Amino acid sequence: MAKQEKLTFEQALESLEEVVAQLETGQLGLSESLECYQQGVGLLKHCHEALSGAERKIELLTGIDSEGKAITEPFEDEETTLEQKQNSRSSRRSAEEDVDESGDLF
Repeated sequence: MAKQEKLTFEQALESLEEVVAQLETGQLGLSESLECYQQGVGLLKHCHEALSGAERKIELLTGIDSEGKAITEPFEDEETTLEQKQNSRSSRRSAEEDVDESGDLF
């Protein structure tokens, strides 16, 4: 098996699923089970790190400037209620409506 650092998220997830399947069969001895379990923990950690990295890279599209370039801001993963999220979306939609009053796409 390749080193976990070089695995993509999808490869690590697939390997983790294989480890879980092996453990669920109950056919492994104690030492083999412990080795598989440790491998699974390493794969799970790799997947968590990959997801955390992806979350830090996500940006929120807030609009488009006069040159047609995207205006973004960092995505803040904060605790918000569904109502707060709805209000935020509504205010962004209202602001977008002011940009193109004709209703045409181009």
